[in-house]
Amino acid sequence: MNPLRADHIGPLDMFKIGVGPSSSHTVGPMVAALEFRSQVAAMPLPGQTGSRLRLQVELYGSLSATGRGHSTDGAVCAGLAGLHPRTADPDQVWAVMPALSKHPELTIDRHKFSFHPDHDIAWEGWLIDGEPLPHPNTIRFRLWDGKKLIREQVTMSVGGGFVEAVDPQTGKRREASDQDADIELPYPYNSAAQFVDQCVKSQLAPWRIVIANEAARGLEEAALRKGLAQVLETMEICINRGLSTEGTLPGGLNVRRRARKLYQQQKLSGNNPAWGGSDLRPSIYAMAVNEENAAGGRVVTAPTNGSSGLIPAVWRTLRENNGLSEETLENGLIVASVVGALVKTHASISGAEVGCQGEVGTSCAMAAAGAVAMLGGTAYQIEQAAEIGIEHHLGMTCDPIMGLVQVPCIERNAMGAVKALNAAALSLASDGKHLVSLDKALEVMKQTGLDMNQKYKETSTGGLALG
Repeated sequence: MNPLRADHIGPLDMFKIGVGPSSSHTVGPMVAALEFRSQVAAMPLPGQTGSRLRLQVELYGSLSATGRGHSTDGAVCAGLAGLHPRTADPDQVWAVMPALSKHPELTIDRHKFSFHPDHDIAWEGWLIDGEPLPHPNTIRFRLWDGKKLIREQVTMSVGGGFVEAVDPQTGKRREASDQDADIELPYPYNSAAQFVDQCVKSQLAPWRIVIANEAARGLEEAALRKGLAQVLETMEICINRGLSTEGTLPGGLNVRRRARKLYQQQKLSGNNPAWGGSDLRPSIYAMAVNEENAAGGRVVTAPTNGSSGLIPAVWRTLRENNGLSEETLENGLIVASVVGALVKTHASISGAEVGCQGEVGTSCAMAAAGAVAMLGGTAYQIEQAAEIGIEHHLGMTCDPIMGLVQVPCIERNAMGAVKALNAAALSLASDGKHLVSLDKALEVMKQTGLDMNQKYKETSTGGLALG
């Protein structure tokens, strides 16, 4: 089995359209539940006469610790009901669990299954069958016929809406396999240094490297750009909804939306409340997206929901300031996805694994790299900007209060957007030569995540989460 390579993770893998508030705790579990539903539909099941089919879901680790705040239970219900996060309307998604609580029955391929969210979703701990979890975000789905277990699947939600199945033989996490391993790519790379080298040797624009590789994997440029156009449109709609919506975010913290008021304040007065050269737009746009995410609205993983505001904010700011074309914005997403794929391959984009450095830190690096590409920088400057974005988020914890993607998550996106623009500016003002490579920074990110105490990794048991 070949391990997954960065050059086999495409832009449309990194940028997924879904629903808030969390890619690992909402989108991933919803996808996992939908996949289990598909497995059940393909099974030869007993006839309804005398059978007592019942579904059961067990949430482990971080999913259990902060799943209520992330609406993991609602997402699981929606997936089991057949809804996909990309296509389902958010209101439709969040209506499923209340409906099941009133009428606890699901129909799958003409078979009826008993499933009551209050009784059949179990919030478990950090061991599964007495053994350590294969991943902090572990889910077990079970199908019963009376007291007889007839189907079981253990799945991990590994960040960014990605899910992986646990090896049923060992019960351990198996390395994600590369389904396209036999495909020969024109410009292979599995490190930042190799990507830069491919750009320099081929004298192609960095996004052209990815476009050529994606074509070899079966996704032609026109289809890729169509998907990226949908991603950009979703990002823009999300910003605009956030800029026009007031009220209090759900969950019990009584956090009031601020983006609309700040946007109107800056738009009408033209004044900023800080130093004269400051521009609050990047932070406001990021907050607008993350407030929508916190409310369970439609967002794009960038690379996660918890960090979904940063890239849209940077892209909109640069479009407004520099008059960038749609194609240029798409090119920026392509380059940003390379950085995200490298992080996913060599470190992690899961806050439950490595803390917020893997979410906001990764998004900052992706945004900085994409910004440099859109503004005409070299491959060396792109790599430098990404490294700056990662380096200055190393060690950042994931400590959401009450498990809600609100405090400190919303402001972390706001600050990350500004840091990404500064990282891009610093890189563009240099020749791209720097002491620490992006590859080295990713090694440090991974080790820092391993060393970080579990209470600081999306469990709401340490740090700011303690109030």
